[in-house]
Amino acid sequence: MKEQLEKIYSDAVMDIEKALTVKDLEDIKFKYLSRKGELNEIKKGLKDLSPDDKKVVGSLANEISNKLEASISDKFQKFYQQELNSKLEKEKIDVTLPGKYVPQGHVHPLTSTTNEIVSIFQSLGFSVAPNECSPEVETEYFNFDMLNVPQDHPARDVQDTFYTNIAKNVVLRSQTSGAQIHVMENQKPPIRIIAPGRVYRNENINSRKNNFFHQIEGLYVDKDITFGDLKGVLNEFIRIYFGASRPTRFRNSFFPFTEPSAEVDVQCIMCEGKGCRTCSGTGWLEILGAGMVDPNVLRGVGIDPDVYSGFAFGMGVERLAMLKYAIDDIRLFFNNDVRFSEQFKG
Repeated sequence: MKEQLEKIYSDAVMDIEKALTVKDLEDIKFKYLSRKGELNEIKKGLKDLSPDDKKVVGSLANEISNKLEASISDKFQKFYQQELNSKLEKEKIDVTLPGKYVPQGHVHPLTSTTNEIVSIFQSLGFSVAPNECSPEVETEYFNFDMLNVPQDHPARDVQDTFYTNIAKNVVLRSQTSGAQIHVMENQKPPIRIIAPGRVYRNENINSRKNNFFHQIEGLYVDKDITFGDLKGVLNEFIRIYFGASRPTRFRNSFFPFTEPSAEVDVQCIMCEGKGCRTCSGTGWLEILGAGMVDPNVLRGVGIDPDVYSGFAFGMGVERLAMLKYAIDDIRLFFNNDVRFSEQFKG
């Protein structure tokens, strides 16, 4: 049996020397070292030997196995290195060549403006209303009725609002203000939320108006809320967003769901207040409407106006972005002109 082991080792060494590929080495390993290999067949016969012979033959068999494993491994590493060198030679890369330019996408200016506004109000303690409280397809109940807009109000006319074919009282919302009704019906004061989203109006498209645009609604309801709180919050927002040097003004206005009401203007960034096409020669651009929540609106959602008060505001994202980036035509946001969007990579 000792002679058999030496013969197997001699044959295996010759086969390893003759091997030309990794496949040859795998076949050799299977032939000599696998469970059905020749060395294993010898080891199976050890049980028939005397204890002294078993010790000698077993030790020799293990030694031969280890030597063959090492030889096959060394040869395999040699083949691997040869194949690697050959592959590197064939696939050689000139690292001095310029790389291929791969254009990258970036955030749309309306998205970045919305994110910035939301971030500012979150820093002031406001949270974003859940999506289910701010649907784009609304009923007149939320879009008009609960916001104190009477049946004969011009805003309800098809000339101003898009009505759907779902039902006669279902519209594409004309304002994000409906979100405050959803929230107040499902949440008790104190309430401090903002609700960004798209709105739709039957407008003639020009440099200042589009038939769909983006708004951010804000609502704060708690005990002892005053118009001074409203001015304080909005002035702080304007200071952070535009900087303290941008002149602003509050002026009286009217909204059915707030009383008293105001509109907030910012000095036109295009003409610095001198008057231009963007601001229709006034030197000012309206950025938002606001006011104290009308007591009738609070009663409608089950909040006692003798205990609670609040303010609401709504701002146009496009208008704020136009002022931020000195854009003189709202249509640029929706034309998908790469020359325009590429200016906002930073």
